[in-house]
Amino acid sequence: QVQLVESGGGLVQGGGSLRLSCAASGRAFSTYTMGWFRQAPGKEREFVALISRDSSGTSYGDSVKGRFAISRDNAKNMVYLQMNRLKPEDTAVYYCAAKSRTALSFGYWGQGTQVTVSS
Repeated sequence: QVQLVESGGGLVQGGGSLRLSCAASGRAFSTYTMGWFRQAPGKEREFVALISRDSSGTSYGDSVKGRFAISRDNAKNMVYLQMNRLKPEDTAVYYCAAKSRTALSFGYWGQGTQVTVSS
C-alpha cells in the first residue's frame, strides 16, 4: 500500500505559477505509476497528468498540455506538478494518485489540495 499527502496549493493570480508536491509513504514507491487529477465544484474529476514508474513516459490532459509538467523523485518518494500560465479554469482541488503495476486504474488517492486562480 501507499499513502499520499499533497501540498503546495493556494491562491494565485492568473498567469502565475504553482508547484504541487505529493509525498508518498509505504513500500516500493518506484513500482507505482503516479498521476494528478483535479475536480472543480460541480464537475467530474478530470485527468491532469501521469508519469511512469521510471519517469520515461508522461501524459497530459488536453487542457494542461504545454503549461503543466509532472515529475517524480523515486529516491525521495515524491511527485511534483509544476503549473505555469495558470488560468481561472484551473481552479480545483488537485489530487495525487498512484496505480500499482497490476491494477487497471488508480487505486490510491491523497486528500487533495485546493488551487484557486483569480482573474
